[in-house]
Amino acid sequence: MSELAERAAKADANDPLAAKRDLFDLDDGVIYLDGNSLGALPRHVPARVADVLTRQWGRMRIRGWTEEGWWDAPQRIGDRIAPLVGAAPGHVVVGDSTSVNIFRAVVSALRMTPGRGEILVDATTFPTDGYVAASAARLTGATIRPVEPKNVPDEVGDDTAVVLLNHVDYRSGRLHDMGALTAAAHAAGARVIWDLSHSAGALPVDLLQHNVDFAVGCTYKYLNGGPGAPAFFAVRPDLLPVLDQPLGGWCSHREPFAMDPEYVAAEGIAKARAGTPEIVSLLTLDASLDVWDDVDLAQLRAKSLALTEFFVDCARELAPAARSVTPAGEDRGSQVSLSCVDAEKVMAELIARGVVGDHRPPDLLRFGFTPLYTRFADALRAAEILGEILA
Repeated sequence: MSELAERAAKADANDPLAAKRDLFDLDDGVIYLDGNSLGALPRHVPARVADVLTRQWGRMRIRGWTEEGWWDAPQRIGDRIAPLVGAAPGHVVVGDSTSVNIFRAVVSALRMTPGRGEILVDATTFPTDGYVAASAARLTGATIRPVEPKNVPDEVGDDTAVVLLNHVDYRSGRLHDMGALTAAAHAAGARVIWDLSHSAGALPVDLLQHNVDFAVGCTYKYLNGGPGAPAFFAVRPDLLPVLDQPLGGWCSHREPFAMDPEYVAAEGIAKARAGTPEIVSLLTLDASLDVWDDVDLAQLRAKSLALTEFFVDCARELAPAARSVTPAGEDRGSQVSLSCVDAEKVMAELIARGVVGDHRPPDLLRFGFTPLYTRFADALRAAEILGEILA
């Protein structure tokens, strides 16, 4: 047995999260390393969704809103996500998409900073964040300026109202310093919005500790909520009473069934809702979150760091033509991005041979390591196959 194989066997044997893998519907012979785009299906979810469709909708119909708790699902499920991102209970709501929630957060932050008109946007951001921020700027008369996250302390100024950042760079996998960057923005009088789409469910996040104003994120990646699962929106506790979000709809009204022609915002996190919630996908997510009930996030992070480091070691030895562009140690999220020639063709061949990652132009192979179900043996085998293809 090779030294790498011995390391993999020992790490898998000592993995405190190993039993979690059996909770997921995974194919024999396929190494799934794309959980940073779409998480795997927990085995128990189809039966729960079938109940939603056949009994709750099929038999109970309109009674589901009250007797099955559909109406409060956005807040109830938000409370299940809150401990995964270090938010206070009652300050996370689930609904709509990440893009919609970014718009909601940007405009809310602008309204909280009168007299300021600049939005700083992560220059390395996932494109939708920039698109939405630019749209919000056009609607509000604000200006928008891209900055490298590391330069925020030097770039934030007296006119900066909002700083919009990604916690993990979706291309390189770099984990940004939430505490330091939030503090720098606050020192200049700006509000901060963090997009947690590539960190929630992959590593511990502590919104309360870092005094984060707003956070958003999708739930279909590391949280395994299913394709198109609704996003979450978190608000700092002391900001919730003054939140004036731009998409107030009937479900965020203080008395939604009064059908009042005048809008009066609800109390609490319900004021961050908008229209009728997407019940089937919400309850799919609710079922998926069961896999997190007893997960120690410190163990999750330890395994993530060990897995990604091991994969980099394997790739360095077995596939030297691919170069890692992902930072080492604590500066890394839960993915590894490798640069190589003909990356798109290489990824297509990897997928054909049962190693599922994804390609980001022009030259990146991107591999997401989901600690709940990825094994060290998977990381080794993926590097072996990559090496065979590149050779």
